[in-house]
Amino acid sequence: MTQRLDDPLADRIRDTLLDLMARRHGAATICPSEAARAIGAELNAPWRDLMRPVRVVACELAERGRIEIVQRGQTSGIDEARGPIQLRLRRAV
Repeated sequence: MTQRLDDPLADRIRDTLLDLMARRHGAATICPSEAARAIGAELNAPWRDLMRPVRVVACELAERGRIEIVQRGQTSGIDEARGPIQLRLRRAV
């Protein structure tokens, strides 16, 4: 995924994603829609309109090694993922 978001919305999405995952501790995952819903509520905006930007930012975080994209319980790349995904903080190795 090559699209990048470098603006205040992207910063807010990054912060929200990382905060939601940190609150879950360990290997627990979140759905990207959780971040979209939280930001949508703050901005009084339809959360579905935020799903694409949330996925773009999640992809950036995964490319930087900060989070993992999970599908059907297995780590996946965003380009291979089809359908619903989950996000989790990258496990320390």
